[in-house]
Amino acid sequence: MSNAAMGSRASSRDRRMLILCPHPVGVAPGQRLKFEQYYDDWRQRGWDITISPFVDRSLWPVLHEHGHLRAKIFGGLKGLRRRLADLLRLRRFDLVYCYMNVTPIGTSLPERMTRAASRRLIYDLEDNLLAGHGLKANFPNPFLRMLKSRGKAQYLIRRADYVITSSPFLNEACLKINDKRACTYISSSVDTDRFVPANRYSNDVMVTIGWTGTFSTSVYLDLLRPVFQELAKRRRFRLRVIGNFDYQLEGVELEVIRWTLESEVADLQAIDIGVYPLALEEWATGKSGLKAIQYMAFGIPCVATNIGTAPLIIRDGENGLLVRSDDEWLAALERLIDDPELRRRLGEQARKDAIERYSTRAVAADYRRVLASVMGDQDA
Repeated sequence: MSNAAMGSRASSRDRRMLILCPHPVGVAPGQRLKFEQYYDDWRQRGWDITISPFVDRSLWPVLHEHGHLRAKIFGGLKGLRRRLADLLRLRRFDLVYCYMNVTPIGTSLPERMTRAASRRLIYDLEDNLLAGHGLKANFPNPFLRMLKSRGKAQYLIRRADYVITSSPFLNEACLKINDKRACTYISSSVDTDRFVPANRYSNDVMVTIGWTGTFSTSVYLDLLRPVFQELAKRRRFRLRVIGNFDYQLEGVELEVIRWTLESEVADLQAIDIGVYPLALEEWATGKSGLKAIQYMAFGIPCVATNIGTAPLIIRDGENGLLVRSDDEWLAALERLIDDPELRRRLGEQARKDAIERYSTRAVAADYRRVLASVMGDQDA
């Protein structure tokens, strides 16, 4: 190693980073399969990382459930108390990494105070918060509706030292807002050494169509209700829903599985066809395509709505299928159910693309470059 490189690496030792995020470590896909995967890499490069979630482990299990108002109020108050403590210690950190918001409720005052007290601030956002809530405004749970804030996002985008975005479309919008024009798109990513295929690509047993997500994204799964019900009249299949909520769909053979980290790989490996439905609206242009990337890593052919980042990840007919209407959804799913060799061809190419473009090995360097840029050195 050259003297210059040794000096640069030494300059990054003993740096302190505070991560402000909505959810506990290891439970929310938007965090878990985005920046959380790189903590060890950052630590190896000299960062002392402190993680401060707004929602703690006691609130998380009931956050997406109906009711539990008392627990949610108490949990919210504990989150606000944590943020107050964070505000008092911000100057101790060389860098504050904020994901989505400082607090999910209230005005942008906590974000403004955080910016004022932070030496350096990186803002990481998922979803096109600039477009409003779109279909997500249909959340039946008022607590969840508070977890998105357009005003907070606009302020952080404008004032952050660097902005990390979830899609190229969102990145273009943020570049026009950020005072420093310092924005970059970093894809969601997966550990392709852990997410490995176990596909049969066979019709010897019933084909399983699968979807994975949380209660907050179940509104998109609902878009396919009539598609699955009509498909069940034409073909025999099983629908596997992996999430943190209960689900019912009359007329369809349904298997609902509660997501756990321990069973995640095996539960996804049992899927033959993955679906990634989105609404045809501006909100979808901020989606990272995480579900599609997960399916691809497992060698599962994915059918996705042709909007936003999906057509940048999926090449129609090469590593998956793209659709826009219910009729196209039906045709694509029928085609994949009937043709195991097509599933094999698409799935094997998808796996190759996932390793090359969306593996943690491929994406780690993108985060390193952002950290280096914000800290003003060559090796963060």
